[in-house]
Amino acid sequence: MKRSEIRNILIAGGGMMGKNIAFVFSSDPSLQITVYDIRPADVRAGIRENCAQLLEKGVLESAELEERLSRIDFTMDLDSDAVKSADLVIEAVFEDMGIKRETFAKLEERCRPETIFCTNTSVMSPTEISRDLKYRERFVGTHFWNPGHLIPLVEVVKSDATSDETAETVMEILADVGKKPVLCKKDVPGFIANRMQHALWREAISIVENGIADAETVDTAVKYSFGLRLPQLGPMENADMVGTDLTYNIHDYILGALEDSHEPSPLLAKLKEEGKLGFKTGEGFQKWTKEEAAASAAALNEYLIRMLYGK
Repeated sequence: MKRSEIRNILIAGGGMMGKNIAFVFSSDPSLQITVYDIRPADVRAGIRENCAQLLEKGVLESAELEERLSRIDFTMDLDSDAVKSADLVIEAVFEDMGIKRETFAKLEERCRPETIFCTNTSVMSPTEISRDLKYRERFVGTHFWNPGHLIPLVEVVKSDATSDETAETVMEILADVGKKPVLCKKDVPGFIANRMQHALWREAISIVENGIADAETVDTAVKYSFGLRLPQLGPMENADMVGTDLTYNIHDYILGALEDSHEPSPLLAKLKEEGKLGFKTGEGFQKWTKEEAAASAAALNEYLIRMLYGK
């Protein structure tokens, strides 16, 4: 299916990510969006809540929000016309392989053979999710980053059967609704960005575990050094900037000293066993009050809005 043929979008799953994805597609007046869930969900109310900071900062006007919401419907009927007529489906159900496979099996029975299927997953293999589908060439991974209505990146992940046309069409429509799609050519664990993110986390946790610095210091070191330039200067461009010869010399000296374990850190396992789960329990690597946890989440959104919209 070509981009010009896509008019009806179905979001399968009305949770946090599903609502935000529906809002993203509502930016295109030519699209009609339906959210499907097995449980009742006030999708529009949820979107209004998620967009509160955008309204407060003047990024979005109330009239524009309501106009966009008018293009978003909700259904609990898997046999509805909205499901049967979907041109593109984005699944955003719970991160469970069985649930995702079951969802797509039911959708394939009802949707047209040319309908494009997308799975929003941060960790699961699109190849494995689509394993039992008949039309696997029209299936692709679309990893929206949380918060989905703010983070521009969407990783479009090809399975072992995804056609080039399917990937190109999904890349095109994501760009049309204001996202920054990138193509992951191979279905590998963590795709692109999460592989790099968790390589950093592994080293950060190791620094704390080995008594080199405490958790707050690690975060401070990142925020006030290379973290500041990352939005402008990516690692590959940075390597070219300093020179591949210097990059080689640095790696030749330091890589042998970096954390390279293939199992989660014993410190991380200990925190998990002790029920120190971070924000949700008030303590993880650091201690957090409910107010501090809420302030951190709000500050992240404010930072993203400032970076993206200058507000």
